[in-house]
Amino acid sequence: MKRQALLGLLALLSTAIAAQAQDFPTRPVRAIATSSAGGISDIFMRVLGDELSKRWGQPIVVENRAGGQFNIGAKACAEAAPDGYTVCIMPADVLQYNRHVFKTLNYDLFKDIEPVTLLFYLTQALVVSSALNVTTLDGLAAHSKANPGKLSYTAAAIPHQLFMDGWIKETGADIVRVPFKGGGDAVNGMLTGTTPIAFFGVGNFISHLQAGTIKGIAVDAEKRSPLFPDIPTLRELRPKVELTRADFSLWAPKGTPKAVIQKIRDDVARVAADPAFVNRNVVQRGLEPVFNTPEDFARRLEEQRVHVEKVAKEAGLKPQ
Repeated sequence: MKRQALLGLLALLSTAIAAQAQDFPTRPVRAIATSSAGGISDIFMRVLGDELSKRWGQPIVVENRAGGQFNIGAKACAEAAPDGYTVCIMPADVLQYNRHVFKTLNYDLFKDIEPVTLLFYLTQALVVSSALNVTTLDGLAAHSKANPGKLSYTAAAIPHQLFMDGWIKETGADIVRVPFKGGGDAVNGMLTGTTPIAFFGVGNFISHLQAGTIKGIAVDAEKRSPLFPDIPTLRELRPKVELTRADFSLWAPKGTPKAVIQKIRDDVARVAADPAFVNRNVVQRGLEPVFNTPEDFARRLEEQRVHVEKVAKEAGLKPQ
């Protein structure tokens, strides 16, 4: 009898949660963005939020929590109430590496946050301010040596930081790394000359590449970007280099009801089923659409965890 009563209670709870998901949302939804205003994930979350608002009849309010190598936003996501009214757009690849470089994190990627969907991959580009008047890796190294102590770079993803640091050591280039706060801040740093070198999502500076105020040296994708076919791939320049694909994905606090997570993902997928939306807001921004299921995303995270642990060990990363 006790077992039957328990099964009955579970069935009632399941029905109640399913009904809750059907009615969701009944009030505004907060979207935490781990990049600064104007960054690629901030811009995408706002256009996605506009489309979701039309379906949900509720506003999606974007809240920027930039800085700390995306840890500030991840912590805010982990600490939010697990009721579906907070979603978070964050880079899975960076968060995976952060576990190997920060001695203390105020969140656990695999215990405190739920995967919703992998939204898209980024084409990352190594770019420089046109004021440097360089267009190649060799030219950049030579320019830095001729101007010691004057150049700095920023990179969003740890694999790209590892590449840059290795290349600097190999060539003797005189360039120092500064923390990455977000796409908008990085572009401003390049335009003002405070940080004239960057390696992050090409979608952040499309207009500047087109205008010539920023010059592209290489992209990290398998193929050249259809937006900028004249910029070579990093593999063309350095065939042995392998970099983890950069991405942005949607998450929720741990404990968010599965039915609510599934509804959020399904509604995002319905938005992404519109070719015009994807072309305008994904492809034309230098992104590669994915929009997979929570289960597929979770499997990818586990596969990525194994790969990242191997790379971290080979690179000698130590939490600090």
